[in-house]
Amino acid sequence: MKKSTFIIKALLVFLISAITVIGVSYLKVILTVPGEMVLIEGEEYSYDIDSLFPISIKADTQGMLKINGKSVERPYNHIGISKPVSLSSDKGGSLKLNLRFFGIIPVKTINVDVVSNKSLVACGNTIGVKIKLDGILVIGISSVISDGQKILPVRNSGIKPGNMIIGINGREIGSINDLVDEIEESGGNPLKIRYRSGDEVQEATVTPVKSSEDGKYHIGLWVRDSTAGIGTLTFYDADTGKFGALGHGITDIDTGTLMSVKSGEILESDILGVKMSRSGVPGELKGVFSEGRQLGTIESNTEVGIYGKLEKHAMQRMKGKMYPVGVRANIKEGPAVILSNIDGKKTEEYDIVIQKVSRQNLNGSKGMIIKITDERLLSTTGGIVQGMSGSPVIQDGKIVGAVTHVLVNDPTRGYGIFIETMLMNASQNLSAGNKMVK
Repeated sequence: MKKSTFIIKALLVFLISAITVIGVSYLKVILTVPGEMVLIEGEEYSYDIDSLFPISIKADTQGMLKINGKSVERPYNHIGISKPVSLSSDKGGSLKLNLRFFGIIPVKTINVDVVSNKSLVACGNTIGVKIKLDGILVIGISSVISDGQKILPVRNSGIKPGNMIIGINGREIGSINDLVDEIEESGGNPLKIRYRSGDEVQEATVTPVKSSEDGKYHIGLWVRDSTAGIGTLTFYDADTGKFGALGHGITDIDTGTLMSVKSGEILESDILGVKMSRSGVPGELKGVFSEGRQLGTIESNTEVGIYGKLEKHAMQRMKGKMYPVGVRANIKEGPAVILSNIDGKKTEEYDIVIQKVSRQNLNGSKGMIIKITDERLLSTTGGIVQGMSGSPVIQDGKIVGAVTHVLVNDPTRGYGIFIETMLMNASQNLSAGNKMVK
């Protein structure tokens, strides 16, 4: 009896130990292996997979990917892999890789995109950005004074800041003037207002109120139908004219809403001066742009940048050097440079250090942390300033990303986005209109 109890206890200890070891190995793989990878056609990349157990892999697309020089087939061709593992592909496209312990226990699914092996023109030019919204953005709500009373017409209507008004009484409206005309022509009769809240389209009934202050009808909304600013052009494709800029989306300053683009353009800009960054107060490039100096059209505004197409004359005039693309696997912590023309005239290289590279985060605009080390830039701007977003990051002769954000408490440091993220979004958004790729 005692022997039987001992055996049972030993088995329990073994089982608990085995589950613990498997669990630890599972977490290691989850944390160290990225959920998404981008490969360049014809190039080989090495990844370390920290696992205590043999891992097998299965691809959902036949013959597209090579692992350690062997083609990965489908549907059930499991290939044991070692540490590190090399990945390569000779043709573009997308596939999923399923990782399993011993070919049985599911561990992780990796989305792999293979992009064309081509060089991009890295820019660094400051540009004017002007967009017309796909609707009318609500940025605030206020009362209307009528006969000595404060009335809130949109009370209980569901309309709130961040919503986008797209129609009234069954008619589409595309500008603030259209909205004002509809309200005034109502004569105080209820309006059926159609609006977007997130991805949902809703309808509310609002009765305009005649103001005692100007004698006109109002519904108590502060709205916006366009926006403009200064940013930096990151790259363009010399063959197609497709461009990417900013590395982050254009959001409304009052509501934080990502602005949906109806139409937009980028224009030549003139930098008039620089407001230096200091701890707690981000600086900015102060500039202007001219309506008659259009460089291209904006076709999409996403969380990871704006994308569109340059005019032919802009491509001919735009200065820039061709760089091969460096994906996340190429990037290492250490020296690099950014391209920027903070004086609005000449694009120059400025020294930085890439301090951290995220091995998990691919689609966001904060894939790496950078630090400005160039004394020329620090003495002029204090670090990263508004308007520098989109400045290309170059390392080892490759374009690897772009500047996106400044760390407010330390403006010498900021975030950068991977160039592969911008390329994926440039391709997908230009073929799918204003669809946002997260």
